[in-house]
Amino acid sequence: MAASPSSVTPSPLMPDAECSLCPRLQEFRHANRAEYPGWHNAPVDSFGGLDAALLIVGLAPGLRGANQTGRPFTGDYAGDLLYATLAKFGFTMGAYAAHADDGLALVNCRITNAVRCVPPQNKPIGAEVNACRGFLEGEIGSLKNLKMILALGGLAHGAVLTTLAEKKSAWKFGHQQFHHLPSGLILADSYHCSRYNTNTGRLTTTMFEDVFRDIQAHLSG
Repeated sequence: MAASPSSVTPSPLMPDAECSLCPRLQEFRHANRAEYPGWHNAPVDSFGGLDAALLIVGLAPGLRGANQTGRPFTGDYAGDLLYATLAKFGFTMGAYAAHADDGLALVNCRITNAVRCVPPQNKPIGAEVNACRGFLEGEIGSLKNLKMILALGGLAHGAVLTTLAEKKSAWKFGHQQFHHLPSGLILADSYHCSRYNTNTGRLTTTMFEDVFRDIQAHLSG
């Protein structure tokens, strides 16, 4: 039987600053602290209230984005596209200025990552996704108004399904797909809003906005 948001095992929402669950990520974090001493260089906490109906799950903090600023999708191209789109569809208050103290607030939305620490080459490995799963469980279990999860990319899609005790084979990733899970949650998929995906044309602004247009319709329906 699939887990519902309220029945997911309670877990901490956030690893501590010296988290040692993933030795490779810990080593990379220490190297970044030496090279960029003014940056965040620690696990990145989620952004948005625990009363949100929409949870957005990304891959991992970007080196020069969230790892620098300390807020998910803040300071790099992926954040530029994500927050502009959230604003267009009424999920923000205030103006996004690419730093954590810009005063931006999320409306009925929360953002997190499947892996909380920046990985080398922006590519976490399976063991690191598994090690961080307890924090995703904590997120989902703490969102009592949660109706929908948006997975940005296949890795996030798989991490969400595993957390909810759903088989990946039963719910295939597909851009702009909406999966009505037995728990009552809807899992929505989008290609990740990375510069690579937009530069190659795999994801366009219009395609990304279409996903949020559908999300808005599901949440208001």
